[in-house]
Amino acid sequence: MDNTLLEILACPSCKGSLAYLKVKQELVCKGCRLAYPVRDAIPVMLTEEARELAVDEEV
Repeated sequence: MDNTLLEILACPSCKGSLAYLKVKQELVCKGCRLAYPVRDAIPVMLTEEARELAVDEEV
């Protein structure tokens, strides 16, 4: 994930910053506890496509 792109992307739900988890290929919003998938190097920034993080899942 390009750092410049990561700096301008925001969570569609709360407009918060995102963290990139390379191993899981996800962009994670710590505030909303949502993980947005990255498919074929393209972030899918749709709330309907996001998954909720488990209670015990660390970011």
